[in-house]
Order: sequence, then C-alpha cells, then structure tokens
Amino acid sequence: VSPLEPFRDLFIAQLGAVGFESFSETEEGFAAYILKEDYSASAAMEQMQWDGVTVSVKEQEIEQVNWNAEWERNFNPIEVDGRVYIRAPFHAERAGFEYAMLIEPKMSFGTGHHQTTHMMIQWLLETPSNHADVLDMGCGTGILGILAGMRGAKSVHGIDVDTWCIENTLENAQRNGVAMTADLGGSEVLSGTYDLILANINLNVLLADIAHYEKALRKGGSIFFSGFYEDNVPTLRAAAEALGLTFEGVKAREQWRSIKMVK
Repeated sequence: VSPLEPFRDLFIAQLGAVGFESFSETEEGFAAYILKEDYSASAAMEQMQWDGVTVSVKEQEIEQVNWNAEWERNFNPIEVDGRVYIRAPFHAERAGFEYAMLIEPKMSFGTGHHQTTHMMIQWLLETPSNHADVLDMGCGTGILGILAGMRGAKSVHGIDVDTWCIENTLENAQRNGVAMTADLGGSEVLSGTYDLILANINLNVLLADIAHYEKALRKGGSIFFSGFYEDNVPTLRAAAEALGLTFEGVKAREQWRSIKMVK
C-alpha cells in the first residue's frame, strides 16, 4: 500500500467488513486472512480503491490459522497513568487501578491503536462524564464507551461499520457491567444529540463526517478526535473551527495526535 498511512488502517477496516478475519501488519502494508470459500478477489479489491493510492496484492493459500492465538499476539494490556488497566482474559489481573476493564478482542487492531486509545483515555480521565450522554464513534471493542460508562455516563451509544465490532462492543460492555447500545453503520445512522463524542478513527473519515459530529454535539459539549499524525492537526482543527467548534488542546504520543474541540 502506497502511501502507507492512513490507508493501511482504512483498508483493514473495510476488508474486515467483507469477511476477512484477521490481519497482521508488514513494513509495506499488511497481510489479510480469510477462509478460502469466502474469498473473492474482486470484492477485496473493491475495498481498496482510492485516488492516489497504489495497491499491489499477492495471494497465497495457507493452512488454517488459529485466530485466537493471533489475537493474543496482537493484543497487549493497556495501562494509562496508573489509573486504567485494560486486559484480555489471557492477561494477568493487576490490582491498584481505579478502572480495571476486561476486554475479549475479536479483531486485530491497526497501527497506533494503543497510542490513540491511550490519548483518548487521558481525555476521558480529565473530563467529567457523569450524567452525560456519550457517543463512541468507531467503537471497535468498546473500550472508550465502556470507560465513559464506568465514569458515570448517563447513556453510552456506539457506532461502527464492522458487524464484529458491534457484537464485540456489546459483549464487552456486558462483561464490564456497563449499559451500552450500538448501531451498525457510519455517520448515516447517527441520530440524537450528545454531551460527549469520542471519535478515534482516521483522518479521512473524521474530515468526511465532522459536520455530522458537530450537528450531534450539544452546546457546551466536547469532541475528542484521534487517529492522525502531527501534520494532520492543522487540517482537522481548521475543519472543526469552520463549523464553530473551539480548540481546547492537543495530546501527543509518539507520532500520533489527539485534539479536543468544544461547542
């Protein structure tokens, strides 16, 4: 894939929606795994069409992969500021954290997952969410929405384009004792208004959907954006400010950035 970012993450997400079951990243792109009987070369290529992006594909038949083992290798515990500990069932429990979350991952994560999630969690820890209606846009495993629920949110709703993510979010919310709803789709299924919107996706999706987020945000509410690089901050900030949102700050972790905007 060239250019590699942010298209690697985008193509991984889109291939996941058409039956690919697991992914592993490489220096030049990624490997995607799907059952032979479910594979369609044309359907796969349709998910990787983008102006200015060059994609080359090599097909290889391999023995059946143990997806559970793949997930275990790709999912590491997340610890944030000594307050939050997020683990999978195959990780050891650790005491002393204000928020301990158990997540059963059912999909691989793209580049920067830990960095962008880390920053979004930091924003959540700094922002009172008690009695707030919260939207987790691109909810994935539901980590961010679940934490908002643990911090006293009045309601938490997730949206994702991946069926597996919706199922995983609802299962993980139940696993952690958090009431959460979720819808399959993108900004087209967004309805209602929210006090807090969490959008950890990628730059192209954020720019395409930012007007929908602004419309769904209540006066005085906040949006946390993440999933992009330092060079992308001015572009996203300008798009948000053009809609009347006010810049409140930026967080950095390695090459990744996250910004907070308020209405």
